[in-house]
Amino acid sequence: MEKRSESIKRRRQEKLANIKFRKIDILILIMTLLGLFGYRHCMHVADHHQIVIEQQAKARAAKIARKKVAAAKKRAAKSVMRTPINWQESSEKVPYPNLNNVKNFWIKVALLKNRTYLMSGNKVIYTMYCSGGLFHKDPNTGKMVSDTPTGTYQIQPERGQSFFNSSLNEGANYWVSWKDNGVYLFHTVPTKKDGSYNVPEAEKLGKQPASHGCIRLSVPDAKWMMQNLKVGTKVVVQND
Repeated sequence: MEKRSESIKRRRQEKLANIKFRKIDILILIMTLLGLFGYRHCMHVADHHQIVIEQQAKARAAKIARKKVAAAKKRAAKSVMRTPINWQESSEKVPYPNLNNVKNFWIKVALLKNRTYLMSGNKVIYTMYCSGGLFHKDPNTGKMVSDTPTGTYQIQPERGQSFFNSSLNEGANYWVSWKDNGVYLFHTVPTKKDGSYNVPEAEKLGKQPASHGCIRLSVPDAKWMMQNLKVGTKVVVQND
């Protein structure tokens, strides 16, 4: 009887142990499943977070691009320079300044930029397309220099409707002198012997140096300069 009782007791203990192990296995399985679910959930959250970050980055980039486009349009809207360059028209789409109302008026010529600026103190009040003298290498210094002399000069009394230089086989209209009393001038794009404009040369206006030393301007700009610049007006010519 005792042996049978012990056997029954042992089987009962084994059964309880098996049940315990099964519970542990089930618990481990549940924990594994929960862990796997949690991992997948975390990965899903991470993926979603990454997508949100990428979308936000794209939105910021698009916003910056829109701002740049808007700024470019605003600059274009504010710009009064006539484009494309037309040597038969004024450089700007607005009226020329009334010099009677301009204080500290002077003229700045930027040879490399192919621009002539009408200045009021340090402020540009009108910009003209121009072409100055051709550049060549100075044999003494090795530097590129223009056929247009640089420095500070002033408007001189000499001016006129037109001229023709037979030695250069070239002329121009609406000229006014700023150096050497009729040698260095502001004038229109060049004319031929018959008085017609040299179109291939005129097309260089505002794009590249092209003259023998004078400052070429569009026809209306040159006419305005001839008619409005007072003797003694300061002219600064620079290699910029």
